[in-house]
This record gives sequence, structure tokens and C-alpha cells, in this order.
Amino acid sequence: MPDHDLKQRLDLALHAAIEAGKVTLDYFNTRALGIETKGDGTPVTRADRMAEHSLRQIIGARYPADAVAGEEYGLCAGTSPFTWIVDPIDGTFSFIHGVPLYGTLVGLEKNGEMVAGVIHMPALNESVYAARGLGAWHRMADAEPVPTHVSSVASLDHALVLTTSSDYFRKAGLLEALDLIQRQAGHNRGWSDCYASLLVATGRAEAVIEPLIHKWDVAAIQPIIEEAGGRCSDWSGLSTVESPDCLISNGHLHDSLRALLPASSLPR
Repeated sequence: MPDHDLKQRLDLALHAAIEAGKVTLDYFNTRALGIETKGDGTPVTRADRMAEHSLRQIIGARYPADAVAGEEYGLCAGTSPFTWIVDPIDGTFSFIHGVPLYGTLVGLEKNGEMVAGVIHMPALNESVYAARGLGAWHRMADAEPVPTHVSSVASLDHALVLTTSSDYFRKAGLLEALDLIQRQAGHNRGWSDCYASLLVATGRAEAVIEPLIHKWDVAAIQPIIEEAGGRCSDWSGLSTVESPDCLISNGHLHDSLRALLPASSLPR
């Protein structure tokens, strides 16, 4: 029997992501970004903060007892079993350079398990979303959503493997691991951040490998990939969103890729 409460929460997650995405579009390719550098060296803009404010308002109005954790404003504790984990602009570097491959992420955690997620690409008007037991769905612009599934490619030498940037591997001292994967994969591209995961969920790429990530980077993605038939783990193979790295794949290639990676991307 469908979980109607979870379906309603997924519907709200999609609505919140789309509305927050509209906020980002008000700033995209303008001179009003208000770019700052955070303590960890990553950029943040006025749009990041305004979009997260929009997400928190929409979620809080409907589910005031739920906790909300976001990249820009931290954790607002709740009293229910649910925590919303939001990233208003995943791919801020792309955003500030006028590249449309940035997204808004909304994930839903229940008692420590990620149960729903949304990736919305505001500048592309494309979304993928899923909830446990409800499947994964893909929507382009205003078209009706359709079920989505990962690819069936089972050979690494025929696979398209994505990562955001070699810079992150360099910072972690892992350029050799990246080079090994790139030499064995059929194709490699830098279609980055959450857009890469959207491509895996819709069968247009086979894997994403990322070091040095945060929970909000992958929380929304895990249930989408798994409901689409793929796998999402850390580099040791553990199904978690708490680790500092992630391996996202169509499932067929997961173990062969994991064998090429060290156990952790923590800087050495």
C-alpha cells in the first residue's frame, strides 16, 4: 500500500525545490550575486541564502514539527522523526560563472534513513525525484513526469564516469586514483555536482565519483539513485550519507569502481 504521508512530503519537496529554484534564477547571470568566501574556502552568494530561506519557509509552514538542516543556516531542530536536508544551490561555482548545471537539493530523512529526495535544475527546468517504495521520476519542463531508471551498461570500458573536478582529488591527494579510473573507463566528463547524479538516475551516465563532500551534497541523491535501480555508497561500500566521499553508479559497475578507490577521501 502506498505511503500517502511520504507521497505528500515528496510532493512538497518538489514544490519547495522548484520555488527555491525560481529565487536562484532571479540572480543567475546577473551582477547582484553578492559573492563571499566561506571559512572552508567555498563561495556563497546572496542567492544561496535567499533560496535556502525560501525552502525553510515552505517546509516550516507545512511541517512545523520537522527539523530542517541546510548548508547555509545549519540545523533548526524539530520534534518529529523527520529532518529535511537542503542545499539551495548545489554547484555554486557553476552558478556564479553563468553555467546552468547547478541544482537545488531537498532530501528527507526519517529516523536516520534517507526516504525521499529531489534534484531540481532551475536553469534547465529539469527534475528527478523519488521516495522509498514510490519509484524514481523524471520531469522535463512542464511535461508529465515519467518513471526513470539507471542504465544497463555493465562494462567499465563502455561506461561514462563523471566527477565534478580533479581539483578535489588533488586536495585529497588522490590524483593517482582518479587517473586509474579515467584510464579504465570508456568515457570521462566533468558534468558536475548534482547534475552528474541526475544523469546517472536517468540512464545517461553510469557513475559519479566524488571526494570531499558534505551530507547535504548527497542526502537528496541517495534515495533517487536507489529507487532508480542504482547504488549510492561511500568509497568503502557503506550505504551512508555521512561519509566524506561518495560513489554513485548504475549498480552494475559499483564493485569494479570501488575496487579502484581507497577506503576514504579524507586528506592525508
